[in-house]
Amino acid sequence: MKNNFLFTSESVTEGHPDKVCDQISDAILDAFLSQDSKARVAAETSVTTGMVLVAGEITSSCYVDIPNVVRNTVEKIGYIGSAGGGFDAKTCAVITSIDEQSNDISKGVNTALESRSGSELKAQEDENLGAGDQGIMFGFACDETSELMPLPISLAHRLALRLSKVRKDNTLSYLRPDGKTQVTVEYIDGLPARIDTIVISTQHDPEINGKSDNVKVQKIISDDLKKHVIDFVFKNEKIKPDSHTKYYINPSGRFVIGGPQGDAGLTGRKIIVDTYGGYARHGGGAFSGKDPTKVDRSATYAARHVAKNIVSSGLAKKCEVQLAYAIGKADPVSVLVDTFSTGTISDAEISELVNKNFDLRPAAIISKFDLRNLPSKNNGKFYQYTAAYGHFGRTDIELPWEKTDKASDLSKQIKERAQV
Repeated sequence: MKNNFLFTSESVTEGHPDKVCDQISDAILDAFLSQDSKARVAAETSVTTGMVLVAGEITSSCYVDIPNVVRNTVEKIGYIGSAGGGFDAKTCAVITSIDEQSNDISKGVNTALESRSGSELKAQEDENLGAGDQGIMFGFACDETSELMPLPISLAHRLALRLSKVRKDNTLSYLRPDGKTQVTVEYIDGLPARIDTIVISTQHDPEINGKSDNVKVQKIISDDLKKHVIDFVFKNEKIKPDSHTKYYINPSGRFVIGGPQGDAGLTGRKIIVDTYGGYARHGGGAFSGKDPTKVDRSATYAARHVAKNIVSSGLAKKCEVQLAYAIGKADPVSVLVDTFSTGTISDAEISELVNKNFDLRPAAIISKFDLRNLPSKNNGKFYQYTAAYGHFGRTDIELPWEKTDKASDLSKQIKERAQV
């Protein structure tokens, strides 16, 4: 990437139709795992005007009232009554089509074909658990923010989260659940230097403060969002909007019809929003609705954990980690570290440290982050909180893969190497 450039990332609120689907899928996952920690869940959701369709494969020893989970999730998002803008949690149709997980997949997951040592392991699922599918996963971290995330996606998420908050606490009671944010950052010499453009599109009531004239309505929205959303988010930021920053608030001119009434939604259609806003690569797999045996989810969390600890340890300013798996095999078939020439030692040496310090078998990842038990330890709700505003760099919820618990060990080992 060239040294001087503009980079843009977007986020969406929890009322965006695709994010509604992600949250429903993860709420279903939470409901099963909170009762059956070894449930195999692959829940896909689609929404459109007046309807929610849940399909997929679920194998579990417990029963979950899926329609009830769907309605509770939609209501919490804010689609209820007139505030729903045409999509109502209480009256929408809920259709389910659920099968069990394929026996072929299940057998491959339950017993891995190979172990780390190449020798035969004891016949215990927690040791032999194989990857739930083949695929590639990426993790990334950089020192642009305190949470070690790229600045554009970090700001876009903060704006989206704030947009939701001022709606829910009635600071701006005329807002409706659907919304999108976008931030363009200007980089100079490879570092974020200024805010070039801010875009916010938000669903709203057709009438605000007794005014129905659209020009006046949009003026109210623009003024309110600059004061209560943009200024609030940037008040403690080192890099703030300047006199040349461009603002586009509801650039379409009106946004009354939104959510599932305005556009169909689908689980997994906002994977770039879920990760690094396009700043780093994405393996292609979605997260929501998938239990931890699906490496699309668990191994991507592990890759972020590895990359974040490398940057936190001071080994690099920027780091991307790629993992690859084969279905039924426990060990990744490849591990790649790229520090984009910012490493204090070679990428090959850092890769050696990764292999030494991080167990990247699915069972080890699940165990380290306690991925199967997180819902039951959090009153039956955990994964649905990750389904909006990103799976990484969160400061509003505690995520185990965001810990930098390996950073000091990595730093110590580098110092010991230097003394040899």
